[in-house]
Amino acid sequence: MASYNPQANREWWAQRWFDVLESFGRTLRSARAHTYAREGNVLSIEFRGPKVLAQVQGTAPDPYQVSISLDPFDDEQWSYVIETMSQKAMFSAKLLAGEMPRNIEAVFTANGLSLFPLTKFDIHSRCNCPDKANPCKHIGAVYYLLGDRFGDDPFVLFQLRGRTKEEVIAGLRHLRGAQREAPVAEAEKAMPEGLAAPDLERFWSYDAQLEPSLVVIAPPLGADTVLQALGPIPLAAEGPAAIAPQVALDYLEAIYQAASQQAVMAAMQVGNDTAD
Repeated sequence: MASYNPQANREWWAQRWFDVLESFGRTLRSARAHTYAREGNVLSIEFRGPKVLAQVQGTAPDPYQVSISLDPFDDEQWSYVIETMSQKAMFSAKLLAGEMPRNIEAVFTANGLSLFPLTKFDIHSRCNCPDKANPCKHIGAVYYLLGDRFGDDPFVLFQLRGRTKEEVIAGLRHLRGAQREAPVAEAEKAMPEGLAAPDLERFWSYDAQLEPSLVVIAPPLGADTVLQALGPIPLAAEGPAAIAPQVALDYLEAIYQAASQQAVMAAMQVGNDTAD
């Protein structure tokens, strides 16, 4: 049973979903749809490819069958979108971390597409209840829960457009890998004849014994600790957990100093062992 958990601070892509629906005049039959979503009348939500299938318990003995879908993009359209994403490191990093980049819609727009529905005709919804309105309260309840799903997993939006999370990530990794390999291949072509290309797997390795006289142990260049550089610590000013910021700072600085001394001693011991 799926229940609605209203979020005062929704992720922007989840809120965008509701804003788009409202802009189409789809009020979601707010009161009844919200109640159905909140009280668990949506018994199940299942994704079958780009289509959402749900069961919503109404006043009838048997639950109503609801389906919702968007027009999926074809393979060629998705290839353009993923290629555009791969060219922006921030997009790839955020998506691979499960976040939706703020300006992700620009990627789709640049390829003549829209991630979110542009018109009410881009959303296809159906319910077998006797209510002639669309959306009825049963469809509205599923809309609410889909917004929550978007907040938890932004890749659901991509799935409604025809690509699963795994497919998008695999495409990004493939293209990002190819983009990293291309400069290496060009560099190898430009190398003088007879000079072997370095083994990148071992480029930063050094197996030989270090000369002991080259090992130099020195204190940090700056006098400030990380705590001093970060400034005052925002601690509770009142209540049983209240601690004076300066007291906490002095305590942590003592720990920093002790840890620093231990690190220097450990390094000197390693240096002595190497010299022996």
